[in-house]
Amino acid sequence: MIDPAAFVRANTGLAHAPLVPELALHLASEITPIWQATEDWLARTGLEPPFWAFAWPGGQALARYVLDHPQVVAGRRVLDFAAGCGIAAIACARAGAARVEAAEIDPLAAAAIALNAEANAAAVTALVADLVGAPGRWDLIMCGDVCYAAPMTAHILPWLRGLAGTAEVWVADPGRAYLPTDGMQPLARYLVPTTRELEDHPERTATLYRLLPPGEA
Repeated sequence: MIDPAAFVRANTGLAHAPLVPELALHLASEITPIWQATEDWLARTGLEPPFWAFAWPGGQALARYVLDHPQVVAGRRVLDFAAGCGIAAIACARAGAARVEAAEIDPLAAAAIALNAEANAAAVTALVADLVGAPGRWDLIMCGDVCYAAPMTAHILPWLRGLAGTAEVWVADPGRAYLPTDGMQPLARYLVPTTRELEDHPERTATLYRLLPPGEA
């Protein structure tokens, strides 16, 4: 049985995302080795590829906005949904959020989030759970790069739109094909350097949206 934390340490190194150099993260330096390393894990568990090993543009945009505007999270209960490496959650904890949870369905992602939080002295609770359908217990829900496929978008958007009635919901997206921008208010835009290994351009424009409550959409 693979130990998730040991696996993350063995297949990543501490690095800094270009838009958020303040944070140190356990990231993959090349795609192929870690993708191959997870093939056996994937075959036995049916879990996702190692999206947690990269700082995707949407997550970087969320983290940058929070670190530049700490008052938007100070004292609030925050959920980083489909958190990946946890960059946005860590930024929230560093900015003074009262409680930060980072949710992922992949135990490797949860291990990476915990290690990344430790590396940045950030208080983040990593959850291994699909929270879709759960009642809201947060003041702010944020998610980055989640509309990369039609099934994923259809699974999460109704839940997020429902939560927008009682909490702030932010969605950061670098122009993925399945993002429905109706009912979304742009808050900020960032030009994020990327790698050709992950994206089809050397940089992407990531837009941070506020999901409007049902009465405002």
